[in-house]
Amino acid sequence: MHFCSRLISSKLTIFSPRLLAIIIIVSSHPSLADNFSGKIIGVHDGDTATLLTSDHVSIKIRLASIDAPEANQSFGQKSKQSLSEMVFGREVVVEKETIDKYGRTVGVIFLGDTNINQMQLARGFAWVYRKYSNDASLLALEENAKRNKLGLWQDANPTPPWEFRHGSAMNNPPSINSNCGPKKYCSQMTSCAEALEYLKCGLSSLDRNGDGVPCNKICSAK
Repeated sequence: MHFCSRLISSKLTIFSPRLLAIIIIVSSHPSLADNFSGKIIGVHDGDTATLLTSDHVSIKIRLASIDAPEANQSFGQKSKQSLSEMVFGREVVVEKETIDKYGRTVGVIFLGDTNINQMQLARGFAWVYRKYSNDASLLALEENAKRNKLGLWQDANPTPPWEFRHGSAMNNPPSINSNCGPKKYCSQMTSCAEALEYLKCGLSSLDRNGDGVPCNKICSAK
């Protein structure tokens, strides 16, 4: 078992010396078979991006342990912009943790020595995804952003996206825009990709259990 330290780049944000000590993360290093690299060619929201390998294989990456605001949620677009500013068009390394049930690679994105998952928390553009992580070091980054009113923490009482998906989004459906359409039910979806796009538009009735996977009969049928 090998161990490595990851320190968030001071060029991307400024922290107190005390916090810098907190965010030096010491973790077990995955085997090389679980690591891969490539260029980020698409950023879908604050916690999802698409990577193109040198073999021209496209891989959708879901950033592990964090949950960013939904596209139509307050700070959703700014969270997407934050991730895009850091990685779009850049060569990165992904430390794979698992594959989720509709085929996305869940993992940690590194730009050089900078842990991008941590950076989204540190900038205040994501929550620690409590359902999948209770890492004290990640919670410290979130708390620092909250205390300093960074990013989404500028709002007095921001709603975590896992609550928004099956709560307020159903009560306050967004107006139709160029990315959305007239469909409302899983029975109208022709593919998992289409269901995911409608979920991003705020049609959270497609995700009754709030796990981020719409229309389970479609998206789990692989």
